[in-house]
Amino acid sequence: MRRLQLPFLRQNKAVSTAISALIITAATAILVMMVAMYAYHVLDQQRGGAEFEVAKKSILAFDDALQDAAWKLNASRAARFKIDFGNLLLIPDAITLNVTATIESSNYALGSISTGLIKYSISTQYVTFGANYTSYILGASDLVVTDSTESLGRVFIEQESPSVYIILNYRVRAMRTSYLNVNGTMVNYVSVWLIRVVTDSTSHFNDFDLKAKSLSIQTSTIDPGVNWCCPHNCTISVESVSESSSATISLGSGKVVFSVIVAEIRVSV
Repeated sequence: MRRLQLPFLRQNKAVSTAISALIITAATAILVMMVAMYAYHVLDQQRGGAEFEVAKKSILAFDDALQDAAWKLNASRAARFKIDFGNLLLIPDAITLNVTATIESSNYALGSISTGLIKYSISTQYVTFGANYTSYILGASDLVVTDSTESLGRVFIEQESPSVYIILNYRVRAMRTSYLNVNGTMVNYVSVWLIRVVTDSTSHFNDFDLKAKSLSIQTSTIDPGVNWCCPHNCTISVESVSESSSATISLGSGKVVFSVIVAEIRVSV
């Protein structure tokens, strides 16, 4: 006996096969898209992280360039930056440094400057260290140094969500540079060096050269006019709105004369 063929059953089977194939194709396409998006996100993070490492090197190179130009009037130096995921911020008058000398409980104001800073910024989407993270890659938290081998530059990483920053600013150097007999009186000569960064409030990305140009080098002299009979100490204190530091310099008997040298540097693109 021959089995009866039902055309509509064959049609339903064909439709079901087509629908199944469509569902599988759509699911595969969605899966491929999700994998591709994840891979792109991971690649984007890697590229952002790589840029952050390069930015650290560029800022350190710029600090070398700026300090090389600082003490040579009209000298100009530059460092190359390539930024695609973050940006470089130039912030004028961001910090005010007040410098004071204390000898035997007497205070002497040595000077005050407002100076700018250089700040690279990138989203925590690409780089993250954790809340309230701070780490120095050049210098330390002290605002004053007394060693000629220590850099005036401070470069540190700071996280304030939603961004991570690499910040460059400058501190103060104070040293006794000589101890001489002047007309029968022993004189301690103490020099204080400051770098004042002058810039405009701007933000930069893509490829550019960051330039540092020496505008002026000014020296002022402060003579307390006191002749100390014994060896003594001088404390140099530096204060800003949010920080303060001090360092002690040993002096011989006699007078003290302070020389405050301020190098003014224009930073621009």
